[in-house]
Amino acid sequence: MLRVGVTGGIGSGKSTVSRRLGELGAHVVDADAVAREVVEPGEPTLGRIRERFGEGVVRADGTLDRAALAALVFPDPEALDVLNAITGPAIADRVAQQRDRVPAGVVSVYDMPLLVERALWVHEHLTVVVETDVETRVRRLVEQRGLAEDDVRHRIAAQATDEQRRAAADVVLDNSGSPEALVAAVDELWARRLLPYEASLVGGTRSRRPDRAADCVVVPRPDWEARAERVVARLAAALAPTGVVTEVSHVGSTSVPGLLAKDVIDVQVGVRRLADADRQEVRDALTDAGYVFSYGNHTDTPHPQGADASDWAKRFLGGCDPANHVHVHVREHGCAGWRFALLFRDWLRHEPAERDAYAAEKRRLLREHESTSDYVVAKEPWFEGAWQRANAWAQRTGWRPR
Repeated sequence: MLRVGVTGGIGSGKSTVSRRLGELGAHVVDADAVAREVVEPGEPTLGRIRERFGEGVVRADGTLDRAALAALVFPDPEALDVLNAITGPAIADRVAQQRDRVPAGVVSVYDMPLLVERALWVHEHLTVVVETDVETRVRRLVEQRGLAEDDVRHRIAAQATDEQRRAAADVVLDNSGSPEALVAAVDELWARRLLPYEASLVGGTRSRRPDRAADCVVVPRPDWEARAERVVARLAAALAPTGVVTEVSHVGSTSVPGLLAKDVIDVQVGVRRLADADRQEVRDALTDAGYVFSYGNHTDTPHPQGADASDWAKRFLGGCDPANHVHVHVREHGCAGWRFALLFRDWLRHEPAERDAYAAEKRRLLREHESTSDYVVAKEPWFEGAWQRANAWAQRTGWRPR
C-alpha cells in the first residue's frame, strides 16, 4: 500500500487535492475530520481540553467551541503545544486504525495540515505539498470562510514556513492558478507517479533507469541532496524500532557536489552485524518503507585486489518510486566496504582535482560503452587506483568515518 501525505498551509487548497485523489480511487483520511471526531461530546480528549483550558471552550450543549479555543491557542505557541499534546495521540491512533483497513493495491492518502510540523512525513512514501502565497491564502480565508484577518495570520504564523514544507516535499503543487489547473496537476501526478509506484510496491519490483549509459549519466542536479536527505530520514525512521542501525548516510556520486552521475540516490545503512539485515523485522521495515531486496548483488569489488571478499559483503535494495531512483546498500559498520563508501565520498568532496579526474574517466567510458551495466563494470579498474589514493589522503589528513 502506497502511503501519500498531503499537506499545505491553511487556505492553500490541499483539501481540493485530497478530494481529487479520492475521486481517482485513493482512500483518503482527513486529519481535520478525525480531529473533530476525537473532541465530540463524550470523548476523553474533550474532557482533557476542558480541564486544561477551562469551561469557556465548551458550549452549553457540551460541544467544543472551536473559535474560543483557537483564540486562546493560536496567539500563544506554548498553549498550542499543550493542545497538540492532548489531541495528537488520539488523532494518531484513530488515523492508524482507518489506514490499517485500507486494502492492498489502494493508495492511502493522509490529508494532514501539520504533517511537516510534527515530522510525520517520514512515515509516508511520498509527501505532496500544496503551495500558495501567503496573501492569496489570507484573502481566500477572509472572503470564503469569513475568518478575521488577524486570526488568519496568527494561524499561518503558527504553521511551518514554505521553506520547511519544501524540504519535506517530494512533490510541490502550485495552487496560484485556477482550480482546473490544480486538478489537472493532480491527475498527472496520479497517472505518472502514484499508480506506477503503487504497482511496484504491490508487485515487489524496484524502479530502474533505462540500460543506456548516455541517458542515465547526467550533469549534477540541484535536487540530489534534498532528495537524499528525505530518503535518509525515512529509512532512519523506519529502521529505528529494530535497534540494529548505526547510521544512514548519503553516499555515491550524487553525494559529491559538482560531479556528473547516474540520477540515482545511493544510501548506505550501517548495521551492527550484517546478519541483522536478514532478520525478519529488519526486512519487513525495509519492505514497508518501499525498498525491494535484490538477491544477485551481495558484495562489492574488494580493494585492494586480492582482499578478503567477506569484508566487502552487503545487502542491496532498490526503491519503488519511478521518479526517484534509490539504491540502498546495507553494510556492517566498520567493514572495509562500509568505510570506503564514506571515505570515497569525503575524499572527492575535499579534493576537487580527484573529483574532476573521476568525471573525466566517466566521460571517456560513456564514449566507449552503450549500456549502463557495461559502463559500471568498466569503471572498476579506475576504482583500484582511487582506493589507493583515497587511503593515502585519509592517512595524510587523519580522516576517520564520522
